[in-house]
Amino acid sequence: MIKKTNNTEYKARNNTDYKTRRVKEKEMIFGIRSVIEAIDAGKTIDKVLLRRDMSSALARELAGKLQATPTHIQRVPLEKLNQLTDKNHQGVIAFISPIDFCKVEDIVPMVYEQGRTPLLVALDGITDMRNFGAIARTCLAAGVDALIIPASGGVAINGDAVKTSAGALHRLPICKSANMPATLDFLRDSGLRVVAVSEHSSTICFDTPLTEPLVLVLGSEDNGISEACLRRATDRVAIPMSGEIESLNVSVAAGVLIYEVIRQRR
Repeated sequence: MIKKTNNTEYKARNNTDYKTRRVKEKEMIFGIRSVIEAIDAGKTIDKVLLRRDMSSALARELAGKLQATPTHIQRVPLEKLNQLTDKNHQGVIAFISPIDFCKVEDIVPMVYEQGRTPLLVALDGITDMRNFGAIARTCLAAGVDALIIPASGGVAINGDAVKTSAGALHRLPICKSANMPATLDFLRDSGLRVVAVSEHSSTICFDTPLTEPLVLVLGSEDNGISEACLRRATDRVAIPMSGEIESLNVSVAAGVLIYEVIRQRR
């Protein structure tokens, strides 16, 4: 039996649900001047939303400063900004990152200089925060040198992400890539094998030598690894599956591959 709900109850419930989905205002900065000052102060900004029709001199100054950073910039309608906050945002909302990001160009030389064999993990299009948090914890536990994420199209780095990772994001080097295929090109040029984890490969990961410097690339469960990133792969490997399940959860797959690398290197 379906219990009917009157309109008043329905609206009240929807309003409550809407409020719980709104971004915490302590993670945001409002206003053009405030965002400029945050950039000048060296704050790590994850993403900036700009009103589409902004064209003032101050707005152009902000855009110029943002272009010199890896910050993801998104042009949105005014309605989108108003949904996020009731405050006077002046057409600009910046999302402050709870962590500082590293440059992959700095990580790789440092690992080589320390006499270690690089192991990096690149996530192409993973948006599920629980999967991301689990992968970050595994990377930290296994001693992965860095976790690479896209500047856009991936999970947002916020307080909830840090909590889901059980604090791993504060201790694991995280690199943000504005162009993942180009980042993989850089890693290949730096002597790393680019190993794409794909269920469509006929090469089993346990039969593949993984002792060389390498970066493991994992994609979302919905779409897998993008074609542009797959073209950069020097190897494609799969986890053997028996039974009716075609693939593992991406965080589980990451754990299997990461620890297979550790096993082989030991």
